[in-house]
Order: sequence, then C-alpha cells, then structure tokens
Amino acid sequence: MKMKMLLAAGAAVAALVSGATTAQAKDVLAIVVKGLDNPFFEQINLGCQKWMGENADSEYECFYTGPASSADEAGEVQIVEDLLNRPDVKAIAISPSNAPAMGNLIRRVAPSIPVMTIDADLIEADRDLRATYLGTDNYEMGVLMAKHAMELKPDGGTVCLQLGNVAADNINARAAGFRDTIAGEKVDRLTGQNGWTEVDGCPVFTNDQIDLANQQMQDVFTANPDLDAFILIGGWAQFGPQAYAQVTDQVKDKLDSKELVIIAGDTLPPQMDALRAGRSHAQVGQRPFEMGYRAPTVMMELIEGKTLDPIIYTGLDECMADNVDSCLAQ
Repeated sequence: MKMKMLLAAGAAVAALVSGATTAQAKDVLAIVVKGLDNPFFEQINLGCQKWMGENADSEYECFYTGPASSADEAGEVQIVEDLLNRPDVKAIAISPSNAPAMGNLIRRVAPSIPVMTIDADLIEADRDLRATYLGTDNYEMGVLMAKHAMELKPDGGTVCLQLGNVAADNINARAAGFRDTIAGEKVDRLTGQNGWTEVDGCPVFTNDQIDLANQQMQDVFTANPDLDAFILIGGWAQFGPQAYAQVTDQVKDKLDSKELVIIAGDTLPPQMDALRAGRSHAQVGQRPFEMGYRAPTVMMELIEGKTLDPIIYTGLDECMADNVDSCLAQ
C-alpha cells in the first residue's frame, strides 16, 4: 500500500515536470493540495488557471498538483519533498492533509525557497516554518456554524460532528470553534453544556472521502433516530449530490420540520442546490477560488523579499434559505 502511495505521488510530480517542460521552462510557483479528487480543491485550481491566463508574460507559471486521493497523506508529503528538490520551483503553497507530518518534512529539508500554506495551516508549533497562511479563519468558520445551530435549536439537543482527517489543522480548528461557542468555554467535547451533547460514536472522520461521508451520515441517522443536529464541518457528503440526496431522503420530513437540522461547510454549486432543496439549513462557505487566484501573487511577493502578514484571510459566506441567491461574494 505504501508503495502504491509513493507511485501515485511520483506520477503527480511527473505530470508537473512534463507541464513545466512544455511551458518553455518558466519558473514554477507550486500549489499542492490534499487531493485531486475533492471538488473544493478544483476551485483553487481554477483560480490558479485564471492567474496564469492574466499573466501569460510572467516569468513564473502557477502549477496545481496533489495526490490522486485526499486520503493519501504520505503521497502529499512525498510530492512536496520532490518539489522542494527541484531547482525550477521558486516557491510553494501547501494545504497539508497531515499537518504534523508536513511540518516534520519542512523542518528536516529546511528549504531555501519561500514556503506558505493555503487553505489549511501547519500546527501552531510549526508555523515558524511557513512565511504566511492564505485562506479561511477556520476557528471563526466553526463559530459561525455554532451560531446557526443555536439559532435553529435554541434549547440545544443531541449533535454529531463530521470531521475530515484526524490531523488536519483546519478541520480541527473549525471543530474547536463550534464546540467552544456552543459551550461558552474551551471544551474537547460537548457533554451537556447549554443543552448540547455529542452522541456516542461521534465525531466521525471521513478522511476526505465522499462515499464514506455519506455512509457515515446514514449510519448516524439510523443509530440516532432522535438526533437534533448533524454538522458537516466540511462539505464532503454534499460533494456527492446523488448519494447525499438518497441519505437525506430518509430524514427529509425531519429536515422540513427542523426537528433535525443540518449545517455544513462550503458553498460549492451542488451544496447550494442542497440548500435550496431543504437538504441543509445553513452553509458556511470558504472562498477557494480566491485562494488559488491570490496564491501566485503572494508567492511572488515572498520571492521578492516582501514582508507579509503571517495570516491572510480570504473571508466567509453565510448562506440560508432566505438569502441563497445573494449570499456568495462575487
């Protein structure tokens, strides 16, 4: 299995190398995401592509890559290590799937080129290793999700949180923001604070897999027929709209009456369709296209030696049924 991961990582970097040779050897500004199978990250790619289209005469080219699967944490680390050893790569933006492992790599390699994070950050102890972070205030994202939950369920209730990879710093920050806001204090788990209790078996971890996320939702609904709230800290289940519709069909009457509420992260088109259809009650969205579009410019500024803020936030959108057609930033 490990060999397959390394081969997949090598293939991704090989594709990047091939692209570089056909682009008349421009220097590379690399963006490495957790997995190419996640439509959220494709929005980062589209932002990168827009930047390239607007900067055709630049000496730099924006390259987007990552492991084939978001579950391939070792593959992502290998891709980053390979890129850091390439002389044409002049800066790199990383969305670390396994933040401690990525920090260990950067500390060991000690790259001479600027390293920044995008979408997801390194753990706090390793943030001296990157020049800046470009992306979402993930703790605030969890805070906003909690506020919507409390508005929809003012008396509290039973809740299940669905998370991604165990070691993903951005997902863990959202979960902390949600729990701390609900409880009114820092807690590791909701055990009755302000009427809210996490059910047994939760949180569940999707490892960023769409099919697993939907299966987990179905299992939680079956095991907890009186569940009051399900919180998708990331949008994984909704990225598979057909499967998500089938899962929510079994509880659609509860969703319609708000006996059960669903709050989810991200606002990609299929997620907005789910909101319109009453298959969620609130979506708190990031701005991945903006991340991909701004990252090359930030990397160029780092190459030029400019001092940037250690954190550059890209903002959040809050979408509900009553503002679904106007909630997204243009």
